[in-house]
Amino acid sequence: MYWVVAFVVRQVLKVFFRARFVGALGHHERLLIIANHQSFLDGITLGAFLPVKPTWLVNTQIARRWYFAIGLRFLPHLVVDTANPLAMKAVVRLVEQGKPVMIFPEGRITVTGAQMKVYEGPAFVAAKTGADVVMARIDGLAYSKYGRMGSDVPRKWLPRIRVTLMPPRKIAMPDGPTPRVRRRLAAEAMRRLMQEGAVWGRERTTLFEALVDAIELCGRRRQILEDGQRKWKYGDLLKAGLALGRIVSKHTAEGERIAVLLPNSGAHVALLFGMFAFRRVPAILNFTAGAEGMRQACRLARVRLLFTSRAFVQRARLSEALAKLGVEVRYLEDLRGALTFTDKLWLTLFALRFPKQATASVSPEDPAVVLFTSGSEGAPKAVVLSHDSILANHVQAKAVLECTAKDKFFTALPMFHSFGLCTLTLLPILAGCHTYLYPTPLHYRMIPELIYDRDRTVFAATATFLAQYLKAAHPYDFRTVRLLIVGAEKLTEEIRRAACDKLGVRPVEGYGVTECSPIIAANSPLAYKAGTVGQLLPGIDHRIEAVEGVENGGVLHVKGPNVMLGYLRENGSIEPPASKYGAGWHRTGDVVSIDAEGFLTIVGRAKRFAKVAGEMISLETVETIARLASPRHEHAAVAVSAAGRGEIIYLFTDDAQLRRDQLQQAQRACGLPELALPRKIVMLPAIPLLGNGKKDYTALQRTAQEDAAR
Repeated sequence: MYWVVAFVVRQVLKVFFRARFVGALGHHERLLIIANHQSFLDGITLGAFLPVKPTWLVNTQIARRWYFAIGLRFLPHLVVDTANPLAMKAVVRLVEQGKPVMIFPEGRITVTGAQMKVYEGPAFVAAKTGADVVMARIDGLAYSKYGRMGSDVPRKWLPRIRVTLMPPRKIAMPDGPTPRVRRRLAAEAMRRLMQEGAVWGRERTTLFEALVDAIELCGRRRQILEDGQRKWKYGDLLKAGLALGRIVSKHTAEGERIAVLLPNSGAHVALLFGMFAFRRVPAILNFTAGAEGMRQACRLARVRLLFTSRAFVQRARLSEALAKLGVEVRYLEDLRGALTFTDKLWLTLFALRFPKQATASVSPEDPAVVLFTSGSEGAPKAVVLSHDSILANHVQAKAVLECTAKDKFFTALPMFHSFGLCTLTLLPILAGCHTYLYPTPLHYRMIPELIYDRDRTVFAATATFLAQYLKAAHPYDFRTVRLLIVGAEKLTEEIRRAACDKLGVRPVEGYGVTECSPIIAANSPLAYKAGTVGQLLPGIDHRIEAVEGVENGGVLHVKGPNVMLGYLRENGSIEPPASKYGAGWHRTGDVVSIDAEGFLTIVGRAKRFAKVAGEMISLETVETIARLASPRHEHAAVAVSAAGRGEIIYLFTDDAQLRRDQLQQAQRACGLPELALPRKIVMLPAIPLLGNGKKDYTALQRTAQEDAAR
C-alpha cells in the first residue's frame, strides 16, 4: 500500500510541480537520510521519491497537530524531541539494527530561505552509529505557499521542485574533552554537510536564465533597482537588457569581448544582462585606473569596441583618457535610435514573451565577464569568470549568509570590483532583493544618510571606507542594517568595536579574491569568530603551502566550482588555473592560518613579507603596530631592497605627529618583535587608495624605491 500511494503522489508532483529527482541510493548497512526543511510538503515529496521506506523522525510538536497525525498513520515513524540528545538513543538502536532513518536536523521549517541551526541529536546519531549519511537536498519549496517565509516575499502555489541526493558521507565521532563538546562538534560537521548539499544540488544555468527564473518567481512588476535617476522593475530590466543585447549583437560576434566603462547604474546592469543573453563578454574597465591602466586592460582583453555614457564621461572628465585607448567608442545615449521597427516588433511580440528562446545559446561554462585585479601590489591581471562560477559562488554565499527577497541592499562598491559586481549587484538582483546602486563609495556623509533614508538591511564596504562612514554617520543611520559585510582588506579591532558601539551592528568579516568570483570564506550568524575571516564556503577544497620563516600558516590554495576559467593572456587564450597541487587549483598568494574549527585568519600577502636580519616580518604586523600607536590615522607599510642593507621597511602615515618612540611603546605593549619597527617613517597628506578602497601599495612602493635610491 505504501508504494502504491508513493507512486500516485510522485506522478501528481511531476505533473503539477514539475518535480525532479536526481541521484541514486545504493545499499547501505546503516543509513541515515537527512534533508533541509523548506515547507510542509517536504515529507510528502521525499516519501514519494525516496527508493527506500525509512522510519521518519517526527518532532513532538508536529506530532500533536491533528492534520499531521492523520498522515503519520500511514508512515513508520518515531516521535522524538530532536533538541534532546538523550531522546535519540532509540534512533541509535534503529540505525544499528539496519533500518533506514529519515530526519530533518534543523527541526523546523526555514523562515529565512537559508539554513536554520542544526540540532545536536541527529549528528550524535550519525557519529555514534558510523552510519552512511545521505543528504537529500530539496529546492523550490521555500518560496511556496506551503512554506513559512511570510507574506512579504513572493510565493507560489505550484513551484518547481528538485530533490538531489548527495553521495553518502560519514560523520566520525569528534575528539573532545566532554560529551557536550563532542556533540557540538558533530553538529558542526552535519551543518557543513548540509551546506555542501546546497552547492551539490544547485542547478547549472546562465546569468540571463537565472534572471528570467527570478522574474518568474517575483513577477515583472516587482521593483528591483534604484540608482538615483530612476526606479527599475524586473520588467524594465528585462526589456532594456534584451533591447541593448540586440543592438550590441548587430555589431559584434558571439564570444567577443567588449569593454564597458560605466558607473553603478541600472543602465549598466541592463547592458551586462543584454550581453550575457547574447553571448557577448563584457570586460569592465576600472575608470579610476587612469588612461594608461585602462589602455593596458583594453590591450590585454583585445577589445575593439567600448560602451560608455556621454554624461558619465563628461562628469568624470574621461574624454582625454578615452581618446588614448585606441578602441571604437559607442555611447548609450545614441543607442535608442539604433533600435529599428523590426527590432521593436521582435522585442514586443517574441523576446519579452519567450526571453530564453529569443536569445543566443549560452553554456554555463562559457565566459561571462572579464574583470581586472586591483593591481594594489603589481600589474593587474585579466580574470575570466564563467556563468557557472559566479552562480556557484552565489549558492555558496547564500548557504552561509541568509539572503531573501525581504532584504534591501545598498551597493556603493563599483562594478569593476568583483565583490561589487558579483556579490553586491548580481546576487541580490537574482535573489529578488531590492538594490540601491550608488556611483561612488567616497561620499562618506551621503551614504549613511541614504542607508537611513532607504531602510537598507544589507551593506558592504572595505575596512578603510567603513572607518570613514563611522566618522560621518549618526548612530541611528544603520538602525535597519542587519548584515554589515566587510572585506577586501583586514578589519581592525578598533573599527569592529567602533561599529558595534556606535552603530549597534556587528561587522561580518569575509575574504575573497577576484579569481574565485569572489568569496572564499565568511563569518556568519551560524559560525562566527571575531578576528578571523570565517570558515571556507561549502564546496571549496584547500591546501596550505609552507612559507619559509612563517611558522603558523602558509599560502592558501583553493579549488571549487567558483574558481575562474582562467587568466586572459595577450594572445587571446585563457590560461586555466593550476598550482603545485594540480589543475583547477588557484594559488591565492595570501598567507593564512586555519584553527581547529576551520576559521581562517589572514596573516598577510606572500608578497607582503620583508626579510629583516634573516627573519620574515609581515608588513601587516608593522601596520598593526602603527594602528596601536596612532589609532585615528591611516598607515601603510612597504619593503624595498637597499644595496648592502637587505630590506628596509617604510611606514607611510597621515599622522604628522607619529614618532619612532610611540611605535616602540606600542610594539612592546603587544609583544611583537622589535624587527617589525619600520626603518623610515614618511608622512603623507593621505594614504593613496584604489577605486575599490584598497591601499595603493604599488604607488607607495615606487615612492619608497625612489627614496631608497637617493
